[in-house]
Amino acid sequence: MKRREFLGQSAAFAAVAAVPAEMLGMENRHGRAAAGQASSVKPLTPPREGLIPVAFIISENAVVIDFCGPWEVFQDTNKPSTREPLFDLFTVAETLKPIRATGGMQIVPNYTFENAPAPKLVVIPAQRGQSPAMLDYIRRVTKTTDLTMSVCVGMRILANTGLLSGKAATTHHNAYTPYAAAYPDIQMKRGARFVEDGNVASSGGLSSGIDLALHVVERYFGRDVATATANQMEYQGEGWKDANSNSVYANK
Repeated sequence: MKRREFLGQSAAFAAVAAVPAEMLGMENRHGRAAAGQASSVKPLTPPREGLIPVAFIISENAVVIDFCGPWEVFQDTNKPSTREPLFDLFTVAETLKPIRATGGMQIVPNYTFENAPAPKLVVIPAQRGQSPAMLDYIRRVTKTTDLTMSVCVGMRILANTGLLSGKAATTHHNAYTPYAAAYPDIQMKRGARFVEDGNVASSGGLSSGIDLALHVVERYFGRDVATATANQMEYQGEGWKDANSNSVYANK
């Protein structure tokens, strides 16, 4: 195993161990704020027809909130006029064997890396597994994704694909220092709730993935739709409106 990969994996396990495991109009799609003010959110273009496919990459010890938080966001996002869903969600793994996530949750993946539909969004949670097949899949599909995003120390996996090389990223605050050392070619953004750089993005720890997912909804469908999704979830966090809202952790 290469020294870089070893450092990354060791840091990931240490960070996960330190974190508790339990833990609306379509016409507004260009990110205009509800009050009519201009928004700095860079829009994403949804398809003219059909749903936006979202692949959740999982392996053993996948951290539940890292993937279930964004899953809940995307599943609760509906077309305001008809309440129809806007995203098609599925899990992807190396095999179809059941996977044990944190806390003992068992999941049967929907697809393997060989037969999964082409995604427009990819979500990479913190998890124990990392195989060459997983890394190859992420590299391959990211060529055509609107966004490939990591949550928490899932950044380790995204970093090991090489897709973050020369870019900015963030992760759980417990992993800032070890990951900065393991990946010196990545600009570590301490105190960021989430970071976007091209068509890759990363979030801080655990619940930060919910905010990144709500931000993605805003990029596709505008502030009103994202707000309606947050209200449906009874989610009162405001971090999705401010990428720099993790400043309490900036000195970690």
